[in-house]
Amino acid sequence: MTAPTSAPGENLKINGQRLWDSLMEMAKIGPGVAGGNNRQTVTDEDGEGRALFQTWCEAAGCTMGLDQMGNMFARREGTDPDALPVYMGSHLDTQPTGGKYDGVLGVLSGLEVVRTLNDLNIRTKHPIVVTNFTNEEGTRFAPAMLSSGVFAGIHTQDWAYDRTDAEGLKFGDELRRIGWRGEEEVGARKMHAFFELHIEQGPILEAEGKEIGVVTHGQGLSWTQVTITGRESHTGSTPMPLRRNAGLGMARVLELVDEIAWSHKPHAVGAAGHIDVFPNSRNVIPGKAQFTIDFRSPDLAVIEDMEKRLREGAQKICDDMGLTVEFEKVGGFDPVTFDETCVSAVRNAAERLGLTHMDLISGAGHDACWINRVAPTAMIMCPCVDGLSHNEAEEISPEWAAAGTNVLFHAVVETAIIQD
Repeated sequence: MTAPTSAPGENLKINGQRLWDSLMEMAKIGPGVAGGNNRQTVTDEDGEGRALFQTWCEAAGCTMGLDQMGNMFARREGTDPDALPVYMGSHLDTQPTGGKYDGVLGVLSGLEVVRTLNDLNIRTKHPIVVTNFTNEEGTRFAPAMLSSGVFAGIHTQDWAYDRTDAEGLKFGDELRRIGWRGEEEVGARKMHAFFELHIEQGPILEAEGKEIGVVTHGQGLSWTQVTITGRESHTGSTPMPLRRNAGLGMARVLELVDEIAWSHKPHAVGAAGHIDVFPNSRNVIPGKAQFTIDFRSPDLAVIEDMEKRLREGAQKICDDMGLTVEFEKVGGFDPVTFDETCVSAVRNAAERLGLTHMDLISGAGHDACWINRVAPTAMIMCPCVDGLSHNEAEEISPEWAAAGTNVLFHAVVETAIIQD
């Protein structure tokens, strides 16, 4: 078949069974204890998963590139070697109790697109590259999306190399240890476009009965660490009026957080996921509470309002209770608006394939959020059962995986055959 000159016909589909078999084969590496995966970044298991991915890519006729952050780039040549490549991908690393699809679907669906192009003998003008970004999860080495962040110029490479895990091991040292530190300069590659397929990690698509999420925006994120200090004292012998209970102060601030998030419904959210109470003893009134507030919204002004109201409200709560409070911004990124042309390619593909779809705002951070800063980018989402993710019980259906990958195939091929 010669290179097509327009969008691929709706009869062109990927091999859904082959995709599913690849997902199940990768899931054998770094198995969890309850049916999922524990393949944390730059562990031996991560190295083994990378080796399998490289073997598959080379068997599909791709050449493998590797940069100094361990990002992998499997390239299928186009008819114009000077044309900028169309990239697609996600990540192979998982949470400690992760599922078999978060990130992995985005990488292996890219491989399936290449395999299908080979099956159909389709040549594209632009080269096509399948990417595995290192340490998207950030569970072992914070922050999340570390290597795509270096690629996009958000973080410096030296800073990333110095990130440490709970045992004090450095990211850069561990990357070298498993043998997946390349020589290519990070971020030197230029992209014509980037597409990422991902499970939704939320319940909206399933609840609405839609097969495809056309992701138009990504929520911005704000992490503020709050430290409330009171006075440790005996729970039994300290009169109520004389208590300076940091734990109670935290509880009232968390109520405030919930109230703030609700005031910006339906898209804003807020909660505390990380909480420490000191000394955490049964018969000691807490003298200190430290917790991180996670606010998210697709509107930067809303995030700024939530941050302001948190600081003002928590300060008043603590002043009234005789407590002290400190705030530290420990993470965050601005909301993302994905490229209109790439988003349209996704929407057009879903419509051409007759798949039910809806526009969606991503509630989680993804590598695509950073890549969007340096290249036209869009995301595709498929449902996951009960919206459950970052959990070994995470589940999708083979049909959902195939539908999302078919949309990826059509969007990528349409983008890769366009004459500049």
